[in-house]
Amino acid sequence: MPPKAKFTREEIADAAFQLVRESGMEALTARELGKRIGSSPRPIFTVFSSMDEVREAVVQKAVELDMEYTRRGMENSIPSKGAGLSYIQFAMDEPQLFRLLFMSSSGGSKTVPSMIDQFNSATHVSDFIEEHYGIDRDSAARVFQNIWIYTHGIATMCVNGLCAYTQEEISERLTEVFWALIESERAKGRVGLQRWAPSPIGHHSVVFLMTGRENPVLMSKV
Repeated sequence: MPPKAKFTREEIADAAFQLVRESGMEALTARELGKRIGSSPRPIFTVFSSMDEVREAVVQKAVELDMEYTRRGMENSIPSKGAGLSYIQFAMDEPQLFRLLFMSSSGGSKTVPSMIDQFNSATHVSDFIEEHYGIDRDSAARVFQNIWIYTHGIATMCVNGLCAYTQEEISERLTEVFWALIESERAKGRVGLQRWAPSPIGHHSVVFLMTGRENPVLMSKV
């Protein structure tokens, strides 16, 4: 009969998660985890078959926390912008977990296109852009891809302590880049003016929807 587990699987997974949250995945060893739970490493392997399995449990918990940030961001009056701001906030609040999920192979992140696809599958931001900004599906996908790359760049700077922008400044920059991308698609002829004219939310409201305030300069361009 196998020995009775001194700690539950969830207790050990939680301890491992907190260790990684504070010090990164490289700090997660059987010895360090044993210290964290106040024991030798042996109890770990009564509920986990290996440290790799422990790491998988940590990654899953990190994903769940990241998705909670994303869900809160999508509750923003501008979901597409809220999702981007929540992504950056996650990087600010949880730098080790952000590194794990989006800056290393340990978290399953592979290539930029695959990360973009995963994020869009979870948030459907490109669908929101297509619906609310009068552009076709391909154009919306390009706008989303480019704004995600820009957002990821800011988040990465935050993780590395290189971003001195306030939340308001970050928000303003995301707005400016978003509209530059929209204008770029229009200039390519992929956005017809006739699709903007009958918009049920109107030109004034489109600008307000993205920025949260009136912007005569952008309105004049529309």
